[in-house]
Amino acid sequence: MKSPNTEGRWLIMMLLCLSGGTIYLLPFLREIYYIPIQQAFDYTNTQMGILFSVFGLASMLSYFPGGWLADQYSPRKLISLSLLGVGLGGLYFATLPSYNANLALHFFWGICTSLIFWGAMIKATRSCASSEEQGRAFGILESGRGLVEVAISSAILAVFAWLGSQTTALSQVITIYAWINIALAMMSWRFLKDSNTNSSGQDPALKRVSLKNILTVLRMPSVWLIAIVVLTTYSANWGAYYFTPYATTGYSLSILLGASIGVAKMWLKPLAATSAGFIADRFGIARTVFVLTLAMAGSFVAFAILPGGKAYLLLMLLNIAVASCAVFALRGIYFALLDDSGVAPAVTGTAVGVISAIGFTPDFFMPILGGMLLDSYPGVLGYRYYFGVIAIMSTCGVLAAHQLMKKSQHADITNDSVKFK
Repeated sequence: MKSPNTEGRWLIMMLLCLSGGTIYLLPFLREIYYIPIQQAFDYTNTQMGILFSVFGLASMLSYFPGGWLADQYSPRKLISLSLLGVGLGGLYFATLPSYNANLALHFFWGICTSLIFWGAMIKATRSCASSEEQGRAFGILESGRGLVEVAISSAILAVFAWLGSQTTALSQVITIYAWINIALAMMSWRFLKDSNTNSSGQDPALKRVSLKNILTVLRMPSVWLIAIVVLTTYSANWGAYYFTPYATTGYSLSILLGASIGVAKMWLKPLAATSAGFIADRFGIARTVFVLTLAMAGSFVAFAILPGGKAYLLLMLLNIAVASCAVFALRGIYFALLDDSGVAPAVTGTAVGVISAIGFTPDFFMPILGGMLLDSYPGVLGYRYYFGVIAIMSTCGVLAAHQLMKKSQHADITNDSVKFK
């Protein structure tokens, strides 16, 4: 992709926010429509968990080669193709296919989002900002994605309620999401630019990454520490996906009100991510990440302790706000740790692939764990156990973030920085 001017950078960021905020809405439709999906397909909690673990497995297998792919091909091609694939899959999902077909569909979505899309989005974002602006660039990306998610989700939730909140309404909602993805695929192909490509379709402006450079990335301690921070944050992010059914089951709220809490939670993402980006650029990325991991761990400890019931409704809502802000803020800036840790821009995709292959493994095991705990321990108890596991994992994130902060304060991370030939 050509080096963009100021106007071009804002256009790229806008398209990245639109595509990044939309492409995951279909695979993660459960965040708002967990119970309607269960009712429409007649799935148990365990079946729901397995379904989304298949998506996670495909993602886990795709992140590392997807990082390499992002270092070889332009974001224009990769982003357009992935959006088209997810959109076409959504049109099929709207027909309410069989369970086995849904397993295959979610595996396909995992390939589209993680092999083709993710690394391209991160690399394009990093290329849009200087070293001094990495925090705000990734913060703007996450907040922009959040604004897109909440705007689309709020509008479509209103349509869902207007249509009667039944199975037919769910199918129509899925169809709307699908066409939005397809439209964005065409917009990305039209407005994103790339350099001249060779006969194989590769962008010669994108430097090839050798096996030696990949091994060098794997030997960088900071890469592994960032991966731990991402893994624990993303585990907490999975906990946030359960806030809607948790509120419905544990606090006797209606399905529509529970879904409204899920949408309201999304409104916190733009504020949290943008604020975190500017704060990180002001006070240090590693230090900000450390403070946020502390807040995240504390909030899930509170969830594990709360007994449920209407008497604790206000406390539950406040804790959802704290946990959501911490998770969204961390998601907004944890990839800014790449620059803070001295990872060369030429291998951004490779580093992102390594970190994502480890950091996003919760996509595979957290849905299964959640489904099993909720089926084994009905009511609020299953959620308390689930949030307790997340609290323990978040503590590991605190320790990793503390090490990154120490390395940043003592400038030891410069030892990880290498020249890539």
